[in-house]
Amino acid sequence: MDAWTRPALLTRGRALLLLLRWGLPALLILIGFAILLVDDGSRRWDGWAMCVGAAFSLMFLTVVYGMGAKGDLEREDEEAARQYFREHGRWPDDD
Repeated sequence: MDAWTRPALLTRGRALLLLLRWGLPALLILIGFAILLVDDGSRRWDGWAMCVGAAFSLMFLTVVYGMGAKGDLEREDEEAARQYFREHGRWPDDD
């Protein structure tokens, strides 16, 4: 793989990730409302609740994962600041 195809793969992978994180829950919500409109038995509310509940759980997991990833970035920033302090004897924002 050369340098010219690598950004395209990253973009394609990012698009797939966004589709799985937000597109799949949106699709599940649409399917849930379709079940609600089409079915006329007692399964209509069960199907709706199952699809919409699964969609909300996927969105919740996406948000929680994003919060965890943000914490990792904050720890990396803190470690970089500590390394700067060890090298220069002062914190990076003490100008």
